[in-house]
Amino acid sequence: MQPLPIMDGIEFVGSVDWDRRLFDSLIPLPDGTSYNAYLVKGRDKVALLDTVDPIFWDQLREKLRDVPRIDYVVVHHVEQDHSGSLPLVLEKYPAATVLTSAKARGMLVDHLHVAEERIRVMADGETIDLGGKTLRFLAMPWVHWPETIVTYLPEDRVLFSCDLFGSHLATTDMYVTDEGLVYEAAQRYYAEIMMPFRTVIKGHLEKLAKLDIAVIAPSHGPLYDRPAFIMDAYRDWVMAPPHNTVVLPFVSMHGSTEIMVRHLTDALQRQEVRVKPFNLAVTDIGKLAIALVDAATLILGTPTVHLGPHPAAYYAAKLAVALKPKLLYAGLIGSYGWNSRATEQVVELCQGLKMEILEPVICRGLPLAEDLAALDRLASVIAGKHRVRQLTD
Repeated sequence: MQPLPIMDGIEFVGSVDWDRRLFDSLIPLPDGTSYNAYLVKGRDKVALLDTVDPIFWDQLREKLRDVPRIDYVVVHHVEQDHSGSLPLVLEKYPAATVLTSAKARGMLVDHLHVAEERIRVMADGETIDLGGKTLRFLAMPWVHWPETIVTYLPEDRVLFSCDLFGSHLATTDMYVTDEGLVYEAAQRYYAEIMMPFRTVIKGHLEKLAKLDIAVIAPSHGPLYDRPAFIMDAYRDWVMAPPHNTVVLPFVSMHGSTEIMVRHLTDALQRQEVRVKPFNLAVTDIGKLAIALVDAATLILGTPTVHLGPHPAAYYAAKLAVALKPKLLYAGLIGSYGWNSRATEQVVELCQGLKMEILEPVICRGLPLAEDLAALDRLASVIAGKHRVRQLTD
């Protein structure tokens, strides 16, 4: 329960949550997570950058036991995994001032009932001098809420990046040691949380590229002492064209749709298109989100339930629309018993994305030879479109 030194005057006072397996009652956490908080001590003043989820308040209180004074508490982001212990911190340190964005001020009053007079709004680029350590605040809206800011400490070249560059990963490593492990965790985090805002994040990456950064200290997961590792990954996820990949989430009740999915998978492989099928009955939805980061095409496989798509398939389509990946094409395959309006409902759902909708392949009952031939034609169409776009792996 002791603070962990990062460098002179900077300590880690956050908590590691080894057992959490679901975030926001929605996002799977196969590897747990952490709630990173940092104590920055200057010659004259002390600042606490973020707090922890309220369930870990006892740990934070213990780590602050020998800290007699905190002058500033920086709130980068209002969600409770970052700011939930703020009222308790302010009770312990009644002279502390909260530093945050204009949008966050009202949210802190509403969400946590923080007294407005204790909050000081920091403009984009504004600084606070702690005495030999300067906190420079940078507006980073929509990563992934509208009020988010980050903090840059120029003397030590540290970027406290809040959720940007984060990873849900419980580990005792202060810094990244296994880049493969962290890459997947960070990509999952990006896919599930950041991808809907990738066009905004592109501008933020350009803004951060102007800074001299030696260490990135995010609010979840280990720190990066090689910032290029995660910044290059983000540039690829955000800006690079999609890959020669088809993501194929499906559900099958009596086997007909699964036959079609397997046939289309083989046909696409013969056309040298990478395919990632996901059986929605057993899939980790985070893995599906990761696959959508770089995919060019989404094909949904679904049987018909009460005229529409299977609820699991509809949810997968809804998820894809919500995450706003770089998809270029989308299509539907599946079967029905007596009638179906699945195509119309899925197409209507996908209208929020700028994708070309491909000709669906829907059959009644078990697929016949002509249905399988239609899947072969669909594979050829997809491969042709990928080749025209010169998509690579």
